Amino acid sequence: MIFDNFACMKRIVILILAVLMAVPSFGVDLDSLKQKRVFVALATVVDGDTIPSFDLMEVTIFGRRTYSSARKQRKYDKLTRNVMKMYPISLEIKAILIETYLYMQTLPDDEARQEHIELVEKGVWDQYYPVMRKCTLAQGKLLIKLIDRECNQTSFELINAFAGGFKAKFYQAFAALFGASLKKEYNPEDDDEDNMIEEIIWMIDNDML
Repeated sequence: MIFDNFACMKRIVILILAVLMAVPSFGVDLDSLKQKRVFVALATVVDGDTIPSFDLMEVTIFGRRTYSSARKQRKYDKLTRNVMKMYPISLEIKAILIETYLYMQTLPDDEARQEHIELVEKGVWDQYYPVMRKCTLAQGKLLIKLIDRECNQTSFELINAFAGGFKAKFYQAFAALFGASLKKEYNPEDDDEDNMIEEIIWMIDNDML
């Protein structure tokens, strides 16, 4: 039997999305976004005079990168397009996770919670299947990293919390067949591509893209 590997990978990404958005318990840090450093000084004494000082926030200034190499420029422009497409989806995932978690706390028992999870999963499938089936493998791998950025947990950890270790390992093994990893973490401090992604997201958040 000949499998369409690319189509299979798209389907698994959609299934992972559906699982992630129905997670009943997770650790989303609402203050997880990168914080700007604040320099504080009350006053400075200069030649016997006390001069008041004020708090100054660090200012980040940069724009879209340009490269002399056409190949590098195409790669960066492609990454920019992919982030612009997948970043809003990662924010929607975070919002749905938070909303689902808060609502789950109001339900009386496990049976009611399971019924709600199934409704959420169906709704997510109906809403995101048409979107995700058009995504490329690179966009799916990017979304996995952005989920870690927004939720402070990898896709593997979220699936493990929801569906247990067996399914988490199964999805991880399947993703590995296509060079993806559900354990992939977002690390803009040490990874050059993630650093570029962080810059692109900053520009998106500040209406520069």
